[in-house]
Amino acid sequence: MIDVPRRGLALGVAASALVASAEPSRAQSTELRFAVTDIVGLENLQREWGPFQKALKDSTGIDFRFFPVPNRTAAVEALNARRVDMVLTGPAEYVVFRVRTNAEPVVGLTRVDYFSNIVVRADSAFNLPADLKGQKLGLGAIGSTSRHLGPVQVLADQGLNPRADMQIVHLATSVLLEAVKRGDVAAGGMNNNDFLRLRERNPDIAFRVIARGRDLPMDLILAGPHVDKRNVDALRAAFRDHAARLIDAILSGGDENQKFKGMHWITTIRDEDFNYVRRIYATIGQPQFAEFVSN
Repeated sequence: MIDVPRRGLALGVAASALVASAEPSRAQSTELRFAVTDIVGLENLQREWGPFQKALKDSTGIDFRFFPVPNRTAAVEALNARRVDMVLTGPAEYVVFRVRTNAEPVVGLTRVDYFSNIVVRADSAFNLPADLKGQKLGLGAIGSTSRHLGPVQVLADQGLNPRADMQIVHLATSVLLEAVKRGDVAAGGMNNNDFLRLRERNPDIAFRVIARGRDLPMDLILAGPHVDKRNVDALRAAFRDHAARLIDAILSGGDENQKFKGMHWITTIRDEDFNYVRRIYATIGQPQFAEFVSN
């Protein structure tokens, strides 16, 4: 178990309100800047995460400033250059951030029923993962934890080699659901929310899950190693003491944040909890965990 060094956050801070010291530091003299790796553009950040930004400021006394990044690699570079202090990212990204930035987890965001499924039409001839050999498998965006990497590992855990045993096509989520519905692909790899959406949109068609993955690790807020640990202490205290308020703030953001409905904050993070993700990287031929899958 790693005792996470309590350093900083990438949002925006006038941390003199937190602690006074004769030794100047980023936490005391500047703001903390916050990036979210799967949201592009300041307007989108403000729409999705603005309520959380305000609630976190109210709970900690810290001012946060959004720092938009175009992609995950840009977030790594910004963290290393100290242009960003904290990053909200997924479990597949975390293992790369650890290698390339030595960022440390501040808090985890769990998701209810966060796992991957292999889904087929119930009237198809596919009953077991082995039946998909030689068939076309639809997956979500390259690098997605639950729509690409998770389904690949589900099949690998069943003794298949997805890269060699079947033809993989990557599709936008809405297109993937439609492809499974129409039978354009033999099966689709998707997370459980996608599967529920597929059934709700198509009440006249039956579907079945022929393989279900284990629960995936949580999303994380990471701090760069340059951030003052006292700010991270204050943040962890806020996630413990104002948990419900901060969760409500996330859920009051955009539709994308509804994936966190039912979530909990986890303030003790074990690096080994993410070894399943490292196994996935090995399965797809990237055992060094040094590059994002889409790059």
